Amino acid sequence: MIEKYKIVIGCEIHTQLTTKTKAFCACENRYGGMPDTRVCPVCLGLPGAMPRISKGYVEKGAIAGLALNCHISNYAKFDRKHYFYPDLAKGYQITQYDIPLCTDGFIDLPYVHLPESQRPGGSDYIGVDFTGKNNDIDGKFKRIRIERIHLEEDVGKSLHLEGKHSYIDYNRSGTPLIEIVTKPDMTSPEEAALFMQTAQEILRFVQVTNGNLEEGNMRCDANINLTIWEDGKEYHTPISEIKNLNSFRSIKDACHYEAQRQLEEFKTNRQPFDPGFKNTMGWDDVNGKTVIQRTKNSFIDYRFTTEPDIKPFIVSDEFIENARKQVGELPESKRARYRKEFGLSDFDVETLTSSKTLATWFEEAAKNAKDVKKVANLILAELLAIVNERGVAINELGITPVHITQLANAASDGKITSKQSKEVFAEMMASGKLPEDIIKEKGFVVVTDTSAIEGFVTQVIAENPKAVEDFKGGKTNVVGWLMGQVMKKSGGKANPKVATELLKKQLEAL
Repeated sequence: MIEKYKIVIGCEIHTQLTTKTKAFCACENRYGGMPDTRVCPVCLGLPGAMPRISKGYVEKGAIAGLALNCHISNYAKFDRKHYFYPDLAKGYQITQYDIPLCTDGFIDLPYVHLPESQRPGGSDYIGVDFTGKNNDIDGKFKRIRIERIHLEEDVGKSLHLEGKHSYIDYNRSGTPLIEIVTKPDMTSPEEAALFMQTAQEILRFVQVTNGNLEEGNMRCDANINLTIWEDGKEYHTPISEIKNLNSFRSIKDACHYEAQRQLEEFKTNRQPFDPGFKNTMGWDDVNGKTVIQRTKNSFIDYRFTTEPDIKPFIVSDEFIENARKQVGELPESKRARYRKEFGLSDFDVETLTSSKTLATWFEEAAKNAKDVKKVANLILAELLAIVNERGVAINELGITPVHITQLANAASDGKITSKQSKEVFAEMMASGKLPEDIIKEKGFVVVTDTSAIEGFVTQVIAENPKAVEDFKGGKTNVVGWLMGQVMKKSGGKANPKVATELLKKQLEAL
């Protein structure tokens, strides 16, 4: 009788890097375009073609490794991994086998993004990894260990058209990849999906990949099996490797389905466990199920050999330190700092750190701001709306962080009202002029003279006896409407704070 079972998942994430050229030749590294137009003898694998390592390829690999807390090797080499696919032109892939560039890293997954049942104390939570060490970090994160990140080249792309014809586009062949291989530390499909989402966020932030799942330049192979306890004994189901999952939803759905399939197979037709053996599975998204593609023993199937056409190479400490400088402060650290320094909400910090460009832009605007929250609100509520509407990046809007700083400071100092602030913002976006210049040109002057504002308040109260009676009857929401009338009387120039205080004072004295 089955007493309990645990899902065991390890991920292999393939991520294309944003180098200008391919891994081992000078062909342009770019997505899409006319098939077979960005190829040469090297990436086509023609006899006699000699590959050469791109320095930018190794550099971006090192940046990725450091961003994921890895150790970078000072000595590295490339190997050949043999297997036959129609889209692998030369019959082997240049990769790294026994000496990868990056080793022993980790990603900490925030529990806040996992179901409560999978957090510490939850019914699904398993906090001990396979080394016997607890991988819970301060009750806030679950640590997923990264065994290695190695460099390799991508293969071509098979195109299946019209239901009966297949074609191959070799433009993708030779594109620089990193493969991130985790330890089997994930214990739910939700964790696996969150791992890939977090890896994507970090790698995009340090600008080593576009990470577009829909374009296939980031995809995941999920290795999954079950540990089952039956009649006091522990069993393991055969490992399934679900290939080429290209969305967070497909990772979650495929792992959910495969876990249940393996459980049913264990009950009805259990198979022996062999750590070197895998079932290679595909995910049928339409029918919502995994399908067997082949079986393999990787050590036998791949016949790894040292790549004879590329010499081993040294990665200097200086090279590694230069890569480390390009990593900088990562999203989770920035979020913690923004909460502490600026008192921003979780939603605000999540959005402001969604890209390195946006985070840098915000920090520049906040540097000389009198009220950082005003700066954050202007960026989140106003600027990002225009970014989404125009489909451009924030640094392509034609304004600078100084524009936002000046506008926020003018509002903080009471130089302009909220209505005037909107007018200045619109003019700033249309012309690119600085807010201080727009305020002078338009002659915006906020009325702060108490006696003048008091006169507006007295007139409004006298002209709206019904609203006054409603206030006396307990309907305090009319204060906002009366404030609108005061601002209208003043032509939008009355200081809102002073006007509100005087209005409340006169109403309460009635």
